[in-house]
Amino acid sequence: MSESKYSIVLVPFPFDDFASSKVRPALCLTNSIGKYKHVIIAFISSQIPEEQEESDVIILKHSDEWKGTGLVVDSVIRLHKLVSIPQSLIKRRLGAINLPTQKEIEIRIRQLFGIR
Repeated sequence: MSESKYSIVLVPFPFDDFASSKVRPALCLTNSIGKYKHVIIAFISSQIPEEQEESDVIILKHSDEWKGTGLVVDSVIRLHKLVSIPQSLIKRRLGAINLPTQKEIEIRIRQLFGIR
């Protein structure tokens, strides 16, 4: 399976302690990298925190940002929860985010890493 940057996919995402994982939606932040075909992904949660981080991107059901994502409920893309996985771990593609949301994510990633 070859997913591209800004695809929303289902993957076994590790819990904070890395002891186990659960299949969850994630956003591909890169295309496949290198000969081992790793992809950097960001965690997507349906649990929108009351106090959001600057790196959180909210996707509300029935909004323009939500259309085409394949998500079924209001969700938050947590850009500070990143992991690099082999592309082979991707279970399936759900959808993709639209261009305005891509631009917002690029801005927040630059802010998160202090890139001007």
